[in-house]
Order: sequence, then C-alpha cells, then structure tokens
Amino acid sequence: MTLLSVPDMSCGHCKASVEAALAPLAGMAPVEVDLTVRQVRIAGPAAPALAALDAIGFPATEIAAR
Repeated sequence: MTLLSVPDMSCGHCKASVEAALAPLAGMAPVEVDLTVRQVRIAGPAAPALAALDAIGFPATEIAAR
C-alpha cells in the first residue's frame, strides 16, 4: 500500500475528482480517500498516481509505502 498526502483536497467534489483520476490506473485499486487528513491510500506505486493527481490540479507527495 502507498499513502499519499493531497493537501489541496478539501471537499466531496475533490474526493470524487481524485477517485476518478486514480481509478482507471492499473494496480491502484482499492483507492481510499480520507478527507479529514487529506490523504489517499492506493495499492499501486506512487509515480503514476502522483502524475495523475498533478494533471488534475491536486499536487501530492508520497508519505509511505509498504
């Protein structure tokens, strides 16, 4: 699992946009978004997720991977 910090994510619309950007990427499922701490947990690697989030205006950073 990979944990990403997405500091600009703040509402339900943001959550839906992030989920929609990550869902089609291979190996990301499940995508778990936690708005309270502005983090996203994905099953796949960070690099493609970071690029997808940046492309939709939600720059993110990797917090941890296991």
